[in-house]
Amino acid sequence: MANRGPSYGLSREVQEKIEQKYDLELENKLVDWIIVQSGEKIEHPPPGRQNFQKWLMDGTLLCKLINSLHPKGKEPIPKISESKMAFKQMEQISQFLKAAEIYGVRTTDIFQTVDLWEGKDMAAVQRTLMSLGSLAVTKDDGCYRGDPSWFHRKAQQNRRGFSEEQLRRGQSVIGLQMGSNKGASQSGMTGYGMPRQIM
Repeated sequence: MANRGPSYGLSREVQEKIEQKYDLELENKLVDWIIVQSGEKIEHPPPGRQNFQKWLMDGTLLCKLINSLHPKGKEPIPKISESKMAFKQMEQISQFLKAAEIYGVRTTDIFQTVDLWEGKDMAAVQRTLMSLGSLAVTKDDGCYRGDPSWFHRKAQQNRRGFSEEQLRRGQSVIGLQMGSNKGASQSGMTGYGMPRQIM
């Protein structure tokens, strides 16, 4: 983590709001999934945002995770470094983020490297991992390991095809969102500009 002094005022309020989005139950689920998915003997970190951040900070677990979601020989990150040098670790986090985007995680769901490295927004890290898990369950290509109920399946495309005749018939129907003309008449209407007679 960077050596930063405490924040005050608006900066502190914003940071507190970001920290409130962090979910401890979700952290536990994500840790379990990463351990199962990676398929290695990995020690379970103590609970808490800072411990979760330290556990993922070097990027090796994230790289192993994204590699495990691909078939053998087609891993997106061929060499995972165990280096303790800061720039190498940040580079590995960046490699994971690129590989996650190629895998199908939306750009809006991907965290920034500093969110994890400096622990600025660990809720964003959780969102990225949740999105990655949901994609893995949805793809159902045999690479996902773990309980499928841990993540939601993403909606699949469901295209509908209509024949020309069905499209023509649809043009003659007045949809209910445009209102209904049943029971409408102009009886009792007066001309424009005339006052309404109240008796």
